[in-house]
Amino acid sequence: MALHLDNTTQQNVNQWLSGAYDAETKSQIQQLIDQEDQITLTDSFYKSLEFGTGGMRGEMGVGCNRMNRYTVGAATQGFANYLLTVLGNQKIKVVIAHDSRNNSPEFCRIAADIFTANGIEVYLFPALRPTPQLSFAVRHLGCHAGIVITASHNPKEYNGYKAYWSDGSQVVAPHDKNIVAEVNAILSVDDIKFQGNDALLHLLDDQIDQEYLKTIQANCRQPEVIQRQKDLKIVFSPIHGTGITLVPKALALLGFTSVHVVQEQAEPNGNFPTVIYPNPEEKEAMTLALDQAKALDADLVIATDPDADRVGAAVKSPSGEWQLLNGNQMASLILYYLLKVDKKLGRLTGKEFVAKTIVTTDLIDKMCAQQGVPCYNTLTGFKYIAQVIRELEGKEKFIGGGEESYGYLIGDAVRDKDAVASCAMIAELTAYAKDQGKSLFDFLAEMYIENNFYYEGLISLTKKGKAGAEEIKQMMINLRSNVPASVAGSKPVKVLDYEGLQSTDLTTGQVNPIVEGRGIEASNVIQLILADGSKVSARPSGTEPKIKFYVSVNAPLASAADFDTTFSSLQAKVKTIQEDLGLK
Repeated sequence: MALHLDNTTQQNVNQWLSGAYDAETKSQIQQLIDQEDQITLTDSFYKSLEFGTGGMRGEMGVGCNRMNRYTVGAATQGFANYLLTVLGNQKIKVVIAHDSRNNSPEFCRIAADIFTANGIEVYLFPALRPTPQLSFAVRHLGCHAGIVITASHNPKEYNGYKAYWSDGSQVVAPHDKNIVAEVNAILSVDDIKFQGNDALLHLLDDQIDQEYLKTIQANCRQPEVIQRQKDLKIVFSPIHGTGITLVPKALALLGFTSVHVVQEQAEPNGNFPTVIYPNPEEKEAMTLALDQAKALDADLVIATDPDADRVGAAVKSPSGEWQLLNGNQMASLILYYLLKVDKKLGRLTGKEFVAKTIVTTDLIDKMCAQQGVPCYNTLTGFKYIAQVIRELEGKEKFIGGGEESYGYLIGDAVRDKDAVASCAMIAELTAYAKDQGKSLFDFLAEMYIENNFYYEGLISLTKKGKAGAEEIKQMMINLRSNVPASVAGSKPVKVLDYEGLQSTDLTTGQVNPIVEGRGIEASNVIQLILADGSKVSARPSGTEPKIKFYVSVNAPLASAADFDTTFSSLQAKVKTIQEDLGLK
């Protein structure tokens, strides 16, 4: 068969075959042409890999829609151009890190060379390190920006590029869109300065590790409890990622002496040979850790994703079965512990706050209100939580916060989700529970007995292609214009529409503005609040052909013995809400 490529794809292929690209790249393209591999050619060249507001992510390979030295190069040259435009004649400094994925070290070095070629000083981690340490290093080293080469918990075929600003947060407005514009302005490979200047390159040593670990040690609330429970049995898996570099060290620094690393997943490996997806949200990725926990009769299982910004955990139920905790449960447990202990230690002075995303459990809001601690709700994405921390810096103290997608942060030394610090805090709160003769499961039940059992269900609907995008758009229009009279037997009483930044009280008809700022801006998100305290949030994904519905329900929990029964009834209620709203 002959190749039939559309005009844009063919033009991009021709540009790469005739431009200043290396011989190996051109050879690979020619091979695809000779094999008449129309599918791969089209997917690799039909568009340019998008550099979005937080960076970019894509499959690795040749072509303008793939992660390779040239797309990484264009992103970095655009970022460098923006820094030079905004910061002028300053001595500009950037710090760069990478994870365990295939090609990450090479992409990292390419980015470093391009920055130095543009006269920008680079501080480079010589070996893989967690993303939160990159965030820490930006501020600790006084850098103007940072990047980390990672695709988080995506499959092995992917890699990516996250961009950070001087506060250690992923870039936000106005820098995000301005950087995107500069990256899009790189129209030719000839615009990219690949020839680095080693005089401007500084390799970091393990001193930066020690400084980062000190901040984690400073988060520790009750070292005496850890000392009494230092033999707490912890099973840890880095799932072939960067967590191996610092999580065991952090746990040892706090005093834990019985940490068991899952050896089959200890070696950093971009092929992630023991899992389908290197994602601690997936039970399959936790199988080896859970098997080891059963064999050891462990107290806690924790696992980090490849760039160690997310952490999954598992607890042993009274029946002896291990069960995974979801992101809402773990975020709640961390805040339940911090608020409880900080109150006991006299650390709550009226100047503290918590931050979380609007789709994360309202249980956290309830616990904060009981302690008189403000809980700021932001749009989805940790950069918005970091924005709140930045705005309140010097006025209020950040205790901690998180989001339902397994990302948590304790203290403000880092400005992104931090699985290393979270692993340490999860171990501490487990030791605290054990010190009281309780398991982590008992601690979870105690929190629910005091505050109600909150359960959150995520319904993610994939709608591919142009037709799918139109369907998602129509679903949001329908929600805005046709609020149901009843959902699961409960009447909607309030609608929060973040696109129009307005809140409507359905019982009185009163419309109030949703105040912009502190992590809130116009965004295509709608929330229905029901009379019984349930909540449904609808949010189209910004990066995938999906629309996500976050359903939150709650009910009293009389005792730990009622846990399974209450849990089942809440699950059934989420299913009823899904059916009533026709989410399929």
